[in-house]
Parts: sequence; structure tokens; C-alpha cells
Amino acid sequence: MALILSVAALAAVLGFALLCPRFQAVVAVAAAAAVIVTGAVSWDAAVAEVSELAPVVGFLAAILVLARLCADVGLFHAAGVFMARVTSSGQNRLLASVFGISAAVTAVLSLDATVVLLTPVVLATARTLSVPARPHAYATAHLSNTASLLLPVSNLTNLLAFSAAGLTFLHFAATMALPWLAAILVEFVLLRWIFAKDLAVEPHHTAPDEPLSVPVFALAVVFLTLAGFAVTSALGLSPAWAALAGALVLGVRSLVQKHSTVSGIFAALDLPFLAFVLCLGVVVAAVMSNGLETAMHRLIPDGQGLLALLGIAAVAALLSNVVNNLPAVLVMLPLVTPVGPAAVLAVLIGVNIGPNLTYPGSLANLLWRGVVHRDGMPARFTEFSRVGLCTTPLTLIVAVVCLWVVTRSG
Repeated sequence: MALILSVAALAAVLGFALLCPRFQAVVAVAAAAAVIVTGAVSWDAAVAEVSELAPVVGFLAAILVLARLCADVGLFHAAGVFMARVTSSGQNRLLASVFGISAAVTAVLSLDATVVLLTPVVLATARTLSVPARPHAYATAHLSNTASLLLPVSNLTNLLAFSAAGLTFLHFAATMALPWLAAILVEFVLLRWIFAKDLAVEPHHTAPDEPLSVPVFALAVVFLTLAGFAVTSALGLSPAWAALAGALVLGVRSLVQKHSTVSGIFAALDLPFLAFVLCLGVVVAAVMSNGLETAMHRLIPDGQGLLALLGIAAVAALLSNVVNNLPAVLVMLPLVTPVGPAAVLAVLIGVNIGPNLTYPGSLANLLWRGVVHRDGMPARFTEFSRVGLCTTPLTLIVAVVCLWVVTRSG
């Protein structure tokens, strides 16, 4: 009975997250309360789960604010001006610049910044150049997932895996650098092939060139914050402190110069989403403790050899497309952590690249769908999945092989 209730609660939470995100936090809170009150998960276990997730959620809040402040001071607008300027000899240079900027933004400011803040800039740039937006919009969609492999701070799933893997910030980045770079290169080649017809359209500037004004202070704060992540990790502190410091410094300056408002910064915190993440963790804990853990043990390969890592990543990718990648990583990490860091990072590759297959794979996909629909670009489920089916399997395999090479040589 407890398993049925827990699964029903998880289905309700995910259903609202996918179909009616406006109420996802309310439903998640209610579902978490239901599994606690009915005894599907004990109060102590629920408190332990929330306590474990709290530092991760705190970091996420700081990064969301930092990304919003970067947008307020014009960092993403400057990126759009740069992309328009470099596109003088065909769209391949535009696609390359979109890839480079998307990869950097995703790695440093998280995938949410790429989807919510960079994608509208990319769409506007495509309009300015009178070229089809689809290749470049799909680049931001795929890289918001794929390019989030590099740093512990790039994705909420990374933060969870970072805690489980027991690696330092720099060791994590060094291990994932080759899989990250290889995955991006595979995505670039395949998306160029898929959208070859769209990319053949010659760009035409419909507006005069705008002067490029780079917010140097904001860039400096971002780079110092990134350095702070490495320092706090070396000192055994949460990277949330570095993110908080960066957000405070840039926030105070942005408020003084009237680029930002207190209400805008508060809205960037996205408190309902933070509550959703915490409550989702409680519901997943209930499902795990009532039978899913035993079932998953039978599915997940044991060991850190190449075939085992490929199997682990494949299970993580498939599970992500069934229940979304956040519950998938919460389910799988406790099962693979005893195996070793390579197994944990294989899960991460699966839950980060795998969601490119379908919209439900990640919340970033759903955010991206909303952004492009509001801009007037159709992005049907069938088209998204067709593009994902062409890119995801090979990208996943290449990334896992690179992970195996790095961990074997290390």
C-alpha cells in the first residue's frame, strides 16, 4: 500500500511539473505531506532528505540570482551583439558562436541561464539576420543539457552527483572536461547535418550594427565567482558561499546603478521551484524505501568497466525520459555511490545528455519549449524527439567512452 501511495504521489508531482508547472510547488508540498502523514516515509527520513538537499538548493538560489543580474546589466545582450557581428560569412559561424557561448553560459551560470536568458537573445539574433532560428534554438536546448557536464555548479544534478562522488571541484572538472568537450563536438557535427538546409540560408542584416558594450564588471564577478568555487571546495566549504558572494557584489552594484530592482532579484530566487525540489526529494525517498531501490539494484550493472559504465548511463538516460532527470538522479545515486566515482559520473552523463531525447527528460526542456513557443517558433514533441534520437545515443556513448578513458588513465 505504501508503495502504491508513493508512486501515485510521484506521478502527481511529475504530472503537474510537466503539464501544469504553475501548480507544481503546491502539488509537491501536498504530496510530501501525504507520504509523511501516511507513514510511507518517516519524519526522520524526510528531515534527513531535506537536510541533505538544503545546501544544493541554497546554491541553486544564489546561481539563479547571479544569472538574472548578469542579464540585467546586459551580459546576454552583449552576447547577442557579438553573435550577430561574427556572422559575416554564413550561418556556420553563427552556429559555432551559439555553441561556444551556450557551452560557457551553461557551464558557469547553469543550464537555466542558457534556456531562460540566452535562448531569447539567440532567437532575436536569428530574426535580425533573417535566418531560420531552429538550428540555433535547438543548439541552446541541447547544450543546456549536454554542456552541463563540466562543473559541479552547471546543473542541479551535478551538485547532487558532486556530493556523492567525493571529488574536489577541480578533480570533478578535470575528470569531466574530456567527456564535456567530446559531447559538444558530437552535438555540433550532428546538428549541422540535421539542419543543413536551414543553415544554407545566407544571413542578411536587417538592422545597423550595434556597438558591442561588454559589462566588464559583471564578467569579472562571474570569473571570480568561478574561482571561488574551486577555493571553497579546497577548503571543504559549500560552493554556495562563493555563489552568494558573487550575487551580493553584483546585486549591490546593479541596484545602485538601477539596472535591477529588489522585486526582480526576489523573483529570480524562484522560491516555489526551490520548494518543489525539496519536496520532490522527500517523495522520491518514499518511493525508494518502499521497493524501488530493490528493483533498481537488479537493473543497474555493477562495476566501473566500460560496458558497466555504458549500462549505467543508459539506464539513467532511459529513467530520465520516463520520470524526468531530477527524480532519476535522486533514485540512482544512492545505488551507485558505493561502486565508485566513475559510476556516479556515468549516471550524471545519462541524466544530463539523456533528456535530449524527449521533452519530459528535464525541466530545462520544458522551460525551453515555453520560451520558443512565446517567440513564435513551433517545436513539436515529434520534432524534438526526432532531433534527439539522431544526436543523443552517439553523444552519450562518446561521452561515456571518454569518461572511461579518463578514469582508467587517472
